[in-house]
Amino acid sequence: MNDRTTPQLFDMTGKVAVVTGGGRGIGEGIARSFAEAGAAVVVAARRTDEIEAVAESIRSAGGRAIAVTTDVTDDDAVEALAQATVDEFGSLTTWVNNAGGSPMRMPLADLPRAEWDRTIALNLTSVYVGSLVAARHITATTGTGSIVNISSGAGSGPVPGSAHYGAAKAGTNSLTWTLSAELAPAIRVNAVAPGAIPTEVMLTAVGKTEDQLDELLDAWNIPLGRLGTPQDIGAACLYLASDAASWVSGEILRVGGGAKPR
Repeated sequence: MNDRTTPQLFDMTGKVAVVTGGGRGIGEGIARSFAEAGAAVVVAARRTDEIEAVAESIRSAGGRAIAVTTDVTDDDAVEALAQATVDEFGSLTTWVNNAGGSPMRMPLADLPRAEWDRTIALNLTSVYVGSLVAARHITATTGTGSIVNISSGAGSGPVPGSAHYGAAKAGTNSLTWTLSAELAPAIRVNAVAPGAIPTEVMLTAVGKTEDQLDELLDAWNIPLGRLGTPQDIGAACLYLASDAASWVSGEILRVGGGAKPR
């Protein structure tokens, strides 16, 4: 029987978390949720100004955070990110593969091969590389930890116009299931599949603006009656990364207000 209370199980004090794509949108929401729960956070993305702003905001609120400029499609950069984390905080316990996206929408037969390759590299290969780098450093510094992948409803069914993105996210789901078996029992691996979160990336992908959020809400037919927020996804990732989910691995957690994946 665990001698900690349930709220204590969500406490991330002493944990060190890397969040890729952490400079805005969902990634920023995840980084802030982890920091608010007590974790030291490494905010990683390609845009230095954005990740520095998030890290500084966390520090200003009393948390611990650094920013590490990282292109997750560069294997050496991902390794350097993990090493910078250990150098700064002494360990690594938690890794969130959040960086991704694909603004191009068109039938698969018309999709340029270069866009297919770019999408797979950013959304799938980066998860493979990031997970293995994370596992190695978690094993070397703490022995146990957690990996959380950001998936999508696009990975669980047909997505006309976004087959390249859907294929990458289906692959992310498969990696999540397989790595959860291969890395057990020391490292838990789960994924979160967000629903309609009106970030800049999503709005661009669906061709909407912030003035058209009502149209987006109607199109998604969300039973809970509202669009999601980055904090909604941050809270889900916090659960999966925390000791509250110590008996949870190999799961794809859908967080979409009750709407069907799309």
